[in-house]
Amino acid sequence: MSAAARHKSTDVDVLIVGAGVTGIYQLYRAREAGFSALLLEAGDGVGGTWFWNRYPEARFDSESYTYGYLFSQELWEEWEWSERFAGQPEIERYFNHVVDRFDLRRDIRFDTKVTSAVYDEPSGTWTVRAEDGHGSQWRARFVVAATGILSVPFIPAIAGRGDFRGEQHHTGQWPKTPVDFRGKRVALVGTGSSGVQIVPAIADDVAELTVYQKTADWLTPLNNAPITADEQAELKANFDSIRAKLDRSPSGFLHRITKRSGLDDTPEQREEFYEQRWNGPVFTKLSEHYMDMTTNPVVNEEWCRFIERKVRGIVKDPQTADKLIPKDHGYGGRRPPFGTGYYETYNKPNVSLVNLRETPITRITETGIETAAGEREFDVIIWATGYDFGTGALKRLGVRGRNGLALEEYWAEGPRTYLGITASGFPNFFFPGGPHGALGNNPRYSGDQVDFVTAALVHTRERGQDVIETDPAAEEKWTDMVNGAGSQSSFLQSSYFYGANIPGKKVAQLLNPTGRRTLQKMIADVAESDYSTFNFWKRSESE
Repeated sequence: MSAAARHKSTDVDVLIVGAGVTGIYQLYRAREAGFSALLLEAGDGVGGTWFWNRYPEARFDSESYTYGYLFSQELWEEWEWSERFAGQPEIERYFNHVVDRFDLRRDIRFDTKVTSAVYDEPSGTWTVRAEDGHGSQWRARFVVAATGILSVPFIPAIAGRGDFRGEQHHTGQWPKTPVDFRGKRVALVGTGSSGVQIVPAIADDVAELTVYQKTADWLTPLNNAPITADEQAELKANFDSIRAKLDRSPSGFLHRITKRSGLDDTPEQREEFYEQRWNGPVFTKLSEHYMDMTTNPVVNEEWCRFIERKVRGIVKDPQTADKLIPKDHGYGGRRPPFGTGYYETYNKPNVSLVNLRETPITRITETGIETAAGEREFDVIIWATGYDFGTGALKRLGVRGRNGLALEEYWAEGPRTYLGITASGFPNFFFPGGPHGALGNNPRYSGDQVDFVTAALVHTRERGQDVIETDPAAEEKWTDMVNGAGSQSSFLQSSYFYGANIPGKKVAQLLNPTGRRTLQKMIADVAESDYSTFNFWKRSESE
């Protein structure tokens, strides 16, 4: 084919970036809808977050069966999750099973990191380039960037980090070859969700473990358990009702909302209720709590004091226990982590905790970490320091929309989106599972968005059009609504849900505080209105 002929052709209808939970589902839906599709993945395997995060004890904190796919009853019935909250190896096996079960692997290119996606207005197509050792590029009608919200690891710019002569690993870029911790002096920096999982997992192997904590969080027990044979049978027998409940659930979980205020109960009843929540599974501590736990300061404070008593009852050293208790926010002010044996680990003689607010890190040396209190020598440093949440991956894709509009510049003051799915000025470009989506169990609301993207592409095709783009007024209305709804969420602007953990990043709303029901209603309204909030047209260049 000549260069001119190739320029007038489209290599693929739908090009998808990222083989995580959202990208895999988008590939399935695009093919099911009759589009040619190709998925590009920077890694050499599928799973997204669950491919890259393979540190010891990495696991779900959403119930396994609520995280998996719901589009196939046969898949649901043939796959058995072994635990309520599955670990990374099992999760990775699940995604590989799905890809092979539905013959998706033939349309996935691995070790292919997208470096740019440039829109060509005359043809209404995107040219996508990637690093794959061959300088490959593709011309696509539609691009779906399913790059995820937790895919760009962040490590603080601490002086001397490149001088350290030992091993360094970020939890989000963990090597496939297991790290040998036996007899090693290990430093772990960061105590968010990944940090609290890895601490008890390695404490018995290391010679010394020093945990550097910047901000204490209200950690509560994961309360994991095997899924029994009876539970497996019940899950399989109730697929239709479970799917219906998950499709309607505002949180994307099978949790039951508690429809009463904490102040409706007596102090004794509240104490009993708090004990039930402490012993319940993960996010039920938010979703099944008193309906005003995050909004009523009296109830929130009482719940926090309950957790504080638990911590002080577990951690033997009073000074260490005091460091583990938040002083600057109540429960729900930050994304709460969940752990197994985390507090108990600090009773081990080889484990210590450093409060970075009292003794900040001044530099990394060749042999360890130096703080205001002096230097400690280490063999391994683990960076459990989080991610450039929400927009990090999208702003690094080299996306250029109409008239060369750079996505990273368009979003310099925070994301501007419509339905958390697309943006004005970027025709035929979608990002389900990105910023402004919803709030809750990620695969459930990103699945809603993938379904919408697929329906929009089908609608475009059925209208005989080639290009679809959101109307600027619709984008402005949605973005203003999301940004103005911060009071509906308990999360503080110091949370990574606002990008506050990234130096120089504009603090802005990255979630959709109005929730999944608002998203679902507006998606339904768009379809009912014949996609009136979008503009459509034919490309000017004939093929």
